[in-house]
Amino acid sequence: MHMADALISPAVGGTMWAASAGLIAYCARKVRLTLRDNLVPMMGVLGAFIFAAQMINFTIPGTGSSGHLGGGLILAILLGPYAAFLVIASVLTVQAFFFADGGLLALGCNIFNLGFYPSFIAYPFVYRAIAKVQRGTPRAWAAAIIAAVVGLQLGAFSVVLETRASGISELPLGAFVLLMSPIHLAIGVVEGLATAVVVSFVARARPEALSAAETGMGLRPVLIGLLVAAAVTGGAVSWFASAHPDGLEWSIAKVTGTEEVSGSESGLHKELSSVQEKTAFLPDYGFKSGAEAAESEEQPASWPAVSAGTSVSGLVGGAITLMLACAVGLMLKLGRATRDRHDHTSQSVIMGSGES
Repeated sequence: MHMADALISPAVGGTMWAASAGLIAYCARKVRLTLRDNLVPMMGVLGAFIFAAQMINFTIPGTGSSGHLGGGLILAILLGPYAAFLVIASVLTVQAFFFADGGLLALGCNIFNLGFYPSFIAYPFVYRAIAKVQRGTPRAWAAAIIAAVVGLQLGAFSVVLETRASGISELPLGAFVLLMSPIHLAIGVVEGLATAVVVSFVARARPEALSAAETGMGLRPVLIGLLVAAAVTGGAVSWFASAHPDGLEWSIAKVTGTEEVSGSESGLHKELSSVQEKTAFLPDYGFKSGAEAAESEEQPASWPAVSAGTSVSGLVGGAITLMLACAVGLMLKLGRATRDRHDHTSQSVIMGSGES
């Protein structure tokens, strides 16, 4: 559900950039005020894991379409909604700038659609309301599936509204909604199952880890397990990703007859496209020389698509995301430490003045 710039007008893109930037600032403040032990490494490792997981498109049977995990609900359950939003923003930023996955103008839309709904709607009002404090039970599994479906449906509907409001793709509203909703319903069910599996793994590996961010208890077994899973997924399992178009591309193709919509090739669209061409050193999660590209066009795609470029992309992208998410957490931790020192100094000065 990564939107391309061709779907978005500068006005809509700028508005959603502002909305996402405001949410990032709000979440950063909330995390800084309530930052807990072990949250920073958990943010980094989960960011790497979600980056790798999003590389795996799974086929939706009988449709010719595919989907991939959004990951926002997993992050919200394990990190809380505020840290989750910061991590999903880190993942999507790395994807857009270094892998040309999603447009730069549309980055604000993608962060909002994939981050806001699972973190601030599906998690607090659906998952927590149904699952309560249960983990690994049928009730918790049902909660994960329902919450994932709700989050993806809201995100998919936002894609339609943002596209329609932009007015540059001429996709008919009714037909677009009727295609986006059912395909993302199927994707949401798979995401819910995957979410339940990951949360159950964490609960089994170290039950207190689900509250470790509050208690300060060790997370090493969980961190190692997730880091290994991220490396294996990005480095090898990514070869087995479905070659079918994802739900958004499939919906566009059903409406227009082509998976890509041609947008403006001038102005801000052109400038941001030029920027992305320079920053994306592994576009489309691979590297090809001219000869290799010509050869790949002549030969039919094989499955699994064993590719050194894909493996490098999964490992490098996971590492960059880990570092970025950790850097965000460390900056917030440093900001809190500075604030605490300032408050302590101010309190000491006041007490000293009172004694004198």
